[in-house]
Amino acid sequence: MPTRRTPLPEWVIDQRRALGENIIRLRREAGLSQDQLADRIGKERRSVQRYERGERDPSFSDLVLIADGLDVSLAQLVGGLPAGR
Repeated sequence: MPTRRTPLPEWVIDQRRALGENIIRLRREAGLSQDQLADRIGKERRSVQRYERGERDPSFSDLVLIADGLDVSLAQLVGGLPAGR
């Protein structure tokens, strides 16, 4: 995978972390383990861990699958993220 020419702005990293916190909260509300969510979305538990810690950006398709796996809308999954700049 090619590397970025410039580092991500801090506000983007903050949003990625906030998304991870949303995934954790919604997963726990659904009573699911990381393994169970990973099975529902067809990913490794490691991927779920990385999304929840804000270490990786899920693709749009993964976001759709995560929302479906948690039985929430995509808007609920990404709602409440901090504003950009």
